[in-house]
Amino acid sequence: MTLIPILYEDGEALVIDKPSGLPIDRPRRGGKSLDDHLDGLKLGFQRLPLPVHRLDTDTSGCLLLARNPKAHKRFARAFEDRLVGKRYLGVLAGIPNGEEGTIELSLSKISSAEKGWRMIAAKKGKPSVTHWRLLDTKDGRALIEFRPETGRTHQIRIHCEAGLGLPLLGDPVYGNGATKGAAPRTMLHAVGLTVTREGKTPIEAVAPLPPEFAALGFADTAA
Repeated sequence: MTLIPILYEDGEALVIDKPSGLPIDRPRRGGKSLDDHLDGLKLGFQRLPLPVHRLDTDTSGCLLLARNPKAHKRFARAFEDRLVGKRYLGVLAGIPNGEEGTIELSLSKISSAEKGWRMIAAKKGKPSVTHWRLLDTKDGRALIEFRPETGRTHQIRIHCEAGLGLPLLGDPVYGNGATKGAAPRTMLHAVGLTVTREGKTPIEAVAPLPPEFAALGFADTAA
């Protein structure tokens, strides 16, 4: 029996509500990961379900798992072809200018001995696009809805910092002094996922806001 909430289930797919703090891959230093829960997510099937995409360790919410290799291949292609609707909610360490917009920045990976690896905005990087909309403000912070078209590593996090000029609250990599101690983790939640399928009903899932958002004064606007 798994303790991870299941948001959607059929013969070829599961969508789970991944908790914050649970990495997809086993950390190099050891420790728990999603692998420890896959057996409990078989739910009577012989094969282990496998994740189709990635969420950062801190990020909570909708994660699609495929229940057989053919489905995994089709779902992965749907992500590559941008046929998947993704919706995130995040809390900014400040209030942005304007109420909505689109961030288009090419992203590239850099690494240093002092800071490790991170993503930066770079003209020669891979194109990335995120649409955003202001939902609410509270105590000098903003609740933002993000709809990314692309799925680059750390895309929303770097788009906040470099595109909006405000990091996500609690982000240890792209944050600054304003985020330290302000939240228990990076305040980003994968609230909604939709995957269209030829000849089948679409996969649709919504993950309720975790308590860390309510603690900051933001009501559950996941639906």
